[in-house]
Amino acid sequence: MQMSGAQMVCEAIIAEGVKTVFGYPGGAIMHVYDEIYKQNGFEHILNRHEQAAVHAADGYARATGKVGVAMVTSGPGFTNAVTGLATAYMDSIPMVVISGQVPLSLIGTDGFQEIDAVGISRPCTKHNFLVRSLEELPRILKEAFYIARSGRPGPVLVDVPKDITVEIGEFSYPDSVNIPSYKPTYKGNKRQIEKAVEAIKKAKKPLLYIGGGVVLSNAYKLVRQLAETTQIPAVETLMARGVMGAKNPLLLGMLGMHGNYASNMAMSETDLVISLGARFDDRVTGKLSEFAKYADIIHVDIDPANIAKLVDVDYPIVGDITQVLEQMLPLLDDVNTERYHAWREILKRYDELHPQSYVDSDEVIKPQWAIERIGELIGEDAIITSDVGQHQMWAAQHYPFDRPRQWINSGGLGTMGFGFPAAIGAKRAFPEKTVINVTGDGSILMNMQELVTAAEYKTPVINMILNNHFLGMVRQWQTFFYEKRYSETDLSFQPNWKALAEACGGIGYDVTTKEEFDAAIKDAIEQDKVCFMNVAVNRFENVLPMVPAGGALFNMMLPQKTETHGEEK
Repeated sequence: MQMSGAQMVCEAIIAEGVKTVFGYPGGAIMHVYDEIYKQNGFEHILNRHEQAAVHAADGYARATGKVGVAMVTSGPGFTNAVTGLATAYMDSIPMVVISGQVPLSLIGTDGFQEIDAVGISRPCTKHNFLVRSLEELPRILKEAFYIARSGRPGPVLVDVPKDITVEIGEFSYPDSVNIPSYKPTYKGNKRQIEKAVEAIKKAKKPLLYIGGGVVLSNAYKLVRQLAETTQIPAVETLMARGVMGAKNPLLLGMLGMHGNYASNMAMSETDLVISLGARFDDRVTGKLSEFAKYADIIHVDIDPANIAKLVDVDYPIVGDITQVLEQMLPLLDDVNTERYHAWREILKRYDELHPQSYVDSDEVIKPQWAIERIGELIGEDAIITSDVGQHQMWAAQHYPFDRPRQWINSGGLGTMGFGFPAAIGAKRAFPEKTVINVTGDGSILMNMQELVTAAEYKTPVINMILNNHFLGMVRQWQTFFYEKRYSETDLSFQPNWKALAEACGGIGYDVTTKEEFDAAIKDAIEQDKVCFMNVAVNRFENVLPMVPAGGALFNMMLPQKTETHGEEK
């Protein structure tokens, strides 16, 4: 069938089953947007910033497991999108970003809004393409979606020069791809799996170390089965919250810099780490030489480059976690679960000694209470997104996540401004669910223009701003490590959040008491409009436990060591 390059882009998106595209038009991609205007195969959400468009596609992908799609124009349109690409890349999120480019004849001439999108995106995409002819466009689009979702997922860029989008040619969309240099390994090596099973049966203090790869592999039921079969305790990374389910008695909680006492001590004393889709991030390991120093390590990951990158691994297994566990579980039917009884009792004692706790107050709202309260009021029906900072850690520590894909946040890159547009993406995917963006007063300022987007498309996201009038996490480090020199972290000057929300077509709440908090949540759900819920919280509350940067996991600052702060600056 004869059609333009712009039509081919739209037809490929439809052929891939994409229902929602996020984006922002501009000169180099206008032909594609003209075709979007004519088609009805997918909806297009006009974000108010390219970065937000990519984050929205990212949130859509994390909530659904499908490939998120965003479109931007050349030059600044693309460079604004780079933070979104890097965010998705660090967390292995399947995404295709289609960018407009200046005509082929202008590439390399410093033409208006020309930028080397392929060169800039090379370190922060799984793969990228510059389309050089109309004939290769259908194949490239097919490969882009395949690469994004297969193996270790990730964002793929397709940069399309403007003249190609207007050119007419034959469109034949491939049914499959053939990329000789790209053959992901899904099935684990049988011999290595048998060795790992032998190690599990011999261990006295084994520990499941669950990472975000379990979510990406949709392997959570098998992981729960593994824990149930073996009765091995488990810890989750920030990206894996929800995999085990909050009420699972084998789950110790999150580990790492803000992990709880039992989880970090378990990792410090275990004799066998069973790592499933985790990448041994420095926020998890702390001081590498002290990390799990008494343990052998089983490392299951679909990306061979990720195995033994940071720690020595005794049992490397390259493969998809779902397929590896399907191979492994039958070999563990006869495991002696009583062998680990004493280990479980030790960890139970650690949890009783230092549970994840905080001191509540009737005088001022504690952020931990606010997180727990939305868990009580909405629970497993909600999707929780977050920005980056103290509120992110409190949410990870205190929300009762019951399932994967319920918790959406920027773990690897730590992108402030991610939460609101990601929440819009999640809400477009699941309009029947309550979507709450847990944010801070610093983070929400970075993409608050998306109020207009959410209002226009009737996307009722609740933005719960835990407002301490600080860049809270930086302030916390200044408190602990810079003798309270609060350099440029005070955000006392703020907009009228309620009025701002209303000015942009939403609703706003100022919350200072627990009663107002409950009333605001109830009203926000009933009103079914995008909102800012401005919650005044204790200014000097700290996220604890905390492992100082570069320290060993077992050297935690615990809640009872919290300093008493006045309102002094």
